[in-house]
Amino acid sequence: MCFLKKFMGVVTAVAAFSQPILAKESYVVVERHSGKVLLADNSEVKRPVASLTKIATSKVVLDWAQATNTNLSTMITVPSTINLVGGANPMSLQPGDQMTLRDALYSTLMGSDNKAALTLADHVGRELLMKRQLQGDPVGAFVVEMNKLAKSLGMTRTKFATPHGLVANPRDSYSTASDIARLSMHVMKDTAFGFYVKQTSREISVTRAATASESKVTVENTNKMLGGELKIKGIKTGTSQAAGQCIAICAERQPFVQKHEDGGATVTPVEMVVVILGSADREGQGKRLITQGWQMYDGWRSVGYPATADRREFILLPGGNS
Repeated sequence: MCFLKKFMGVVTAVAAFSQPILAKESYVVVERHSGKVLLADNSEVKRPVASLTKIATSKVVLDWAQATNTNLSTMITVPSTINLVGGANPMSLQPGDQMTLRDALYSTLMGSDNKAALTLADHVGRELLMKRQLQGDPVGAFVVEMNKLAKSLGMTRTKFATPHGLVANPRDSYSTASDIARLSMHVMKDTAFGFYVKQTSREISVTRAATASESKVTVENTNKMLGGELKIKGIKTGTSQAAGQCIAICAERQPFVQKHEDGGATVTPVEMVVVILGSADREGQGKRLITQGWQMYDGWRSVGYPATADRREFILLPGGNS
């Protein structure tokens, strides 16, 4: 009987994974600095994450630029391979167009621009191959770095196949709500990354190959939950037929200040990361989970931040959460 239950559980998991969208959404709510998991459901199930993939893409670019001392004003060229990628193209990019790394990052993170994401991967991948004196597919080399990043963060149930999140088979590229929370917590430690994702709109420039002239484009952030009473400071949305509506959110509160008798004080920053995958209403559910999450956090804080031996109660990053 026990074997039968386990077998049926495996069959159910496989069957659920093979569907374009799981009937039940996945979510996790975690306080970023402590790593305390406040709410979670279906959070370890592998599923497509659409453009949340671009969080990893952009972080790899920023890390590479810092490691190589590359100025983000460096111009990059749109490759011919963008014609193979559909979906969002807010800058109306065409092969041969040029833009800065910075503006490509803005369009990737804010406008969920598939072609800008591919352009970033192509440029950085070529640089990596040249540095290593290797031949090969530059985008493939870049995706290897995305998966290295995931592995370094303990994202054990994640596999990236493209820099933009579009795949022919949803089982080729997947993650979980908990793994995307790990990634989100990590990237929001980066002040540069945080600056990109908190903008509601941004004017960027493209030099058109057809005319050799510069054009200005205003890119709007697809994350419509930014700001407001919930004090949301990022980070990214994603949508596809296979993935449903996905969102990663970072909301903040005023830090807690505890004064000491010697005149000093302890300042405890407080931020909440919410990840929702496969939703039919990511914004409505996001608002509900943020409200419930803060209630759970306040209750946990009021009894002195207790912890149990269950490691699943916390998401802890290598090198610390803050």
